[in-house]
Amino acid sequence: MSEPVRRGRPGHDQQSVLRVAIELFNRQGYDATSMGDLARELGLTKSAIYHHVPSKEHLLERALDEALDELAAALDTVQADASRTPEERLRAAVRSSVVVLAEHLPAVTLLLRVRGNTPAEQHALARRREIDHRLAEMVREAADTGAIRADVDPLLASRLVFGMVNSMTEWLRDGSDGAALADTVTSLAFDGLVRHRA
Repeated sequence: MSEPVRRGRPGHDQQSVLRVAIELFNRQGYDATSMGDLARELGLTKSAIYHHVPSKEHLLERALDEALDELAAALDTVQADASRTPEERLRAAVRSSVVVLAEHLPAVTLLLRVRGNTPAEQHALARRREIDHRLAEMVREAADTGAIRADVDPLLASRLVFGMVNSMTEWLRDGSDGAALADTVTSLAFDGLVRHRA
């Protein structure tokens, strides 16, 4: 459930402040970004920024929750589809994770940079580990049916595949075609680079 839009001074609502904060956190680092930096970027005084948001940590929590909520919701949808085989669910999980990354690139980038220095970061890392375990379980299920290789540890396979997905935050730019990219990544993850001759 999203928070109601809280209006502050004209020209800025919490969502626009959050977008600018995420951009600053990614550019300067969370610890190096002050509320004064954010106020300057928005053209506000430092005291005026508190009309929009209660704290810098609140912004970090909202940014990390954006990424994690979207990733968790995508996995929930995939795992709830009993009409798919375990392999199809795993393919869908890889594909949907790429789409989420592309559609929420700044927030996912920030999520992948947190190190656990604040309570918000520690909570986000715990949620990330939960998602990692869900993905590893999906790999295990697909391996148990013989759909994918069983000789690779499921947690390792999951980390390798989703490490490839996560690395896109280093080069992907906003506005990229997430659906086409998701198809390419999914194809590479499951079919490899070698051309299969009929």
